[in-house]
Amino acid sequence: MKNKYFFIGALLALSVFSGCSEDFLDRPPQSALVDANFYQTDAQILASTSLLYNIVWFDYNDKASYNLGDYRGGTVYSQWNDRDNVEFNTTANTPDNGATWRSFFNVIGQANTTIYNINTYAGSAVSESVKQHAIAEARFMRATAYSLLVMNYGAVPIIENNLNYLENSTSLVPNTVESVWEFITRDYLFAAENLPATPVQLGRVTKWSAEGMLARTYLTRAGVGSTGGNKNQEFLDKAKQYAEDVIINSGKALLPRYEDLFKYPYDNNNESLFELQWVFHPTAWGTQNSAPAYLAFSGDIANGDGWGGDKGATLWMLSQYDGLVEDGFTVDQRLKATFMLPGFIYPEITQNATDAAGKAIKQDLLVPFTGTDNNVANVKKYVPGQAVDMNGEAMSQRYPIDTYMLRLAEMYLIYAEAAVANNNVTTDSKALEYFNMVHTRAGLPPVTTIRMDRVFTADSTLVNGDKIPVFHDDIFEERVKEFAMEGMVWYDLVRMHYYNPEKAYGIISNQDRGHYFVQPNQMPNPTSWTFIKTSWATARFFKANSGNFMIPIPAAELSQAPNLMAEPVPYDFGD
Repeated sequence: MKNKYFFIGALLALSVFSGCSEDFLDRPPQSALVDANFYQTDAQILASTSLLYNIVWFDYNDKASYNLGDYRGGTVYSQWNDRDNVEFNTTANTPDNGATWRSFFNVIGQANTTIYNINTYAGSAVSESVKQHAIAEARFMRATAYSLLVMNYGAVPIIENNLNYLENSTSLVPNTVESVWEFITRDYLFAAENLPATPVQLGRVTKWSAEGMLARTYLTRAGVGSTGGNKNQEFLDKAKQYAEDVIINSGKALLPRYEDLFKYPYDNNNESLFELQWVFHPTAWGTQNSAPAYLAFSGDIANGDGWGGDKGATLWMLSQYDGLVEDGFTVDQRLKATFMLPGFIYPEITQNATDAAGKAIKQDLLVPFTGTDNNVANVKKYVPGQAVDMNGEAMSQRYPIDTYMLRLAEMYLIYAEAAVANNNVTTDSKALEYFNMVHTRAGLPPVTTIRMDRVFTADSTLVNGDKIPVFHDDIFEERVKEFAMEGMVWYDLVRMHYYNPEKAYGIISNQDRGHYFVQPNQMPNPTSWTFIKTSWATARFFKANSGNFMIPIPAAELSQAPNLMAEPVPYDFGD
């Protein structure tokens, strides 16, 4: 069984969560991992942090990751379900909103409890390096949860000890966005200083994981509080510095073929910097990846699930692939690795089918064409196939494949974006080199110039009665194609919103999120596709503005802690 130590560590924690309520301030009982003289050896210390890689992230990974990161980001839509997020109308009662909030605070609460327990109960036999390593892991995960919280909800409360608020949650008030980002930075800096350059066990985060997150953090912070579209140059320089250190010194490298990033077994490959570590078990719940159950378009390619037939790329997403919508074809290799068009063949995925005589057979996946409005460009990423395609280690809603949280490709694009950010155009040779490392791997020709903030007012479109200018941004559009269905595009838009909200609103408002179907020119072996807008579906564009951009705090949480809506205050770091 792969990632065995993660499974063992997470099993120790299953009882920790079994009695938790849905109150986001609840934390695991400290006794759960303290009984029987726990925390007395280096191995026990490492086991105590293993659940930070999976079970505490389960509710977010289950559906919320793509509901927010891709539905709200505009790369993917659902024809019939989760329409609040698709239509950019997420409310305080949207189900995956509450799941997201609670999952992030589960991570934070478990990280805080882990830090407390290690500092309080670690025995004399525990080495100082392992103690600091485990605390660094916990602070790394806490920072990651807070970065997602602040980008979804804005000002949120910084909590370092859940015990301080359990008896009186009404005293909890949010901290300013600037304070939250400073807190995140300090956690990642501690992690970078105390994590090793090579993982102590396969899948554990390292110094390079933390530096990669620092590159992302500084790139984002460069826009926080900025005016007029100009970003903090000091933070841009730090983003470049950390990104390049990872690029040059981590020993990581891009996989030669983009498609291999999502072919089983891809876990912990040499491009990956941080993954949620999921493991298969036939009875244990919470340590597995359940998302593939909701993404596979049919039970014919799944394991008693496969409920994603109504999910697919938006027309806006498909238009990002050069030539696809206009000419029916693209050379961008990321398309086939991310979305399925009728006629695509995937030898790595087994499909239940029938032969000409009507006999049941199994074959390599041939994406069918049904000739109806249901033929959308279905999701390929995180759709690994049947159990036979994964050495038998898969069941309904139980998949062993990991979730990427940070890849080396992002370091190249962060460096390029930081180089361009305050100029909107660059021919800087190093920025171009790094950008083209990602761009050319997809089978595209190298670019000689990178541009951002190109506005073509002549191309403005009418959205809900308003003229909305069309924005083009080479780096954003590259990131869209590179990271679609990885739960990231929404956060790219939030980063943009910090320094140029009108640009973020314009991009979202121009995204065609309406119904369509894909028509291949022939079956089998199509050579081009036509994308036909569904005639009866008139709702295609959904306007973004200051009133609906940020996600509202879940109603259930506000009922317990009403001061979450109070005026944010700076956090006292005690410096």
